[in-house]
Amino acid sequence: MGQGSSKDAPSSTQHVFTRYAASSRAIAPLTSLTSETPLRFSQDLLDALQASPETDSTRSKDLELHIQSRVAAELTRLSDSASTTLANLQERISAPESSDPSHPGGGFDNAAKAEGDRRRDLGRESVQREIDGLKQKLGSRKVREEVVRDESVQKARDEVVKCLRVNDRRPLDCWGEVEAFRKEIGRLEKGFLGRVLD
Repeated sequence: MGQGSSKDAPSSTQHVFTRYAASSRAIAPLTSLTSETPLRFSQDLLDALQASPETDSTRSKDLELHIQSRVAAELTRLSDSASTTLANLQERISAPESSDPSHPGGGFDNAAKAEGDRRRDLGRESVQREIDGLKQKLGSRKVREEVVRDESVQKARDEVVKCLRVNDRRPLDCWGEVEAFRKEIGRLEKGFLGRVLD
């Protein structure tokens, strides 16, 4: 078993195809023929095929150029279409407005436009009134002055500043002073919220 000689491989200079064989009517698969019937091409045909200037790379380059030209043409068509649409829209926008309801798309309804302007002005006025009211409320509250006038807050603040100056390379050593300052500010905040909410 397995000691029988295998078939000799055809030489590299000879072009032999054994999968299909040519019959007088058509190319038929080798199922009806023996595998010993190779199909051979003449050397003239092989030389003509090899001498052809068209290769796979030239075919792919030609296809690539064709695709690029088609894409460029489509992009030009789309660009022209978009510029035409833009020009039409600009004409419609810049055209004088007409309130004629029988002319569709001829302009905006003046009554609807006036109503929109009135609502926008009302909204603007109400927002401005609200802003002015908040400014007055904030102006009447002199919170900053309360903080400056409170002696315990000033003392705690001065202690934090003094500690930070002494420990300029180690600011975390001032945690006790910072906590005292936070407690004083918290006390002021509670008093402020009590006055505002009452």
